[in-house]
Amino acid sequence: MHTLNSLTVYAASSTKISQTYIDAAARLGTILADHGIRLIYGAGAVGLMGSVADAVIEHGGRLTGVIPQFMVDQGWCHPVFKGAKQYPYDGESPDADVALVVTESMHERKAAICRWGDAMLALPGGIGTFEELTECLTWKQLGLHTKPVVILNTDGYYDDLLHCFNRMVSECFMRDLHRDMYRVVSSPEEVIDAILTCPQWDASIRKQAQL
Repeated sequence: MHTLNSLTVYAASSTKISQTYIDAAARLGTILADHGIRLIYGAGAVGLMGSVADAVIEHGGRLTGVIPQFMVDQGWCHPVFKGAKQYPYDGESPDADVALVVTESMHERKAAICRWGDAMLALPGGIGTFEELTECLTWKQLGLHTKPVVILNTDGYYDDLLHCFNRMVSECFMRDLHRDMYRVVSSPEEVIDAILTCPQWDASIRKQAQL
């Protein structure tokens, strides 16, 4: 059984998406706050990032935003971080209820977000969210982490990507056992159970990369 004190969430920043996705992200934020699970995310204020963060804040939850300096300079941080202490990235996750960690690069940001969450969850998103999801799966495939990875497939958003993953297996670009690297759920209410019951991943599998 896995522990879940903090959850890394990858999500869209678009403001033009369907209300269906926004509502699901808000329900997720409420669930995290109600269960005392810290949200670790990209510190954004809009789109699904903003929706999940708003719900966490509204319900008294804890959150850590991780963002590169150039995005801070653009004013892309959630307003909640304006009154919070700003931490440099030094490899350790802050304990403050509301914390902003500023990195020098996107690479540091992604490494921190992946490192600090007890599990990773991908909400619907654009190419940046896809990149973060596939990178954390790649790292898991290589044995660099063994954490649960869950895909929230709201309204079937990820159906095509999941079909692509299945084709990777059927055409031997991935092994069948790599299907166990992630779990797919259709609603926020299923997320916590999917994480806690996710099969333990064996990091030594990286030694068997060849088919």
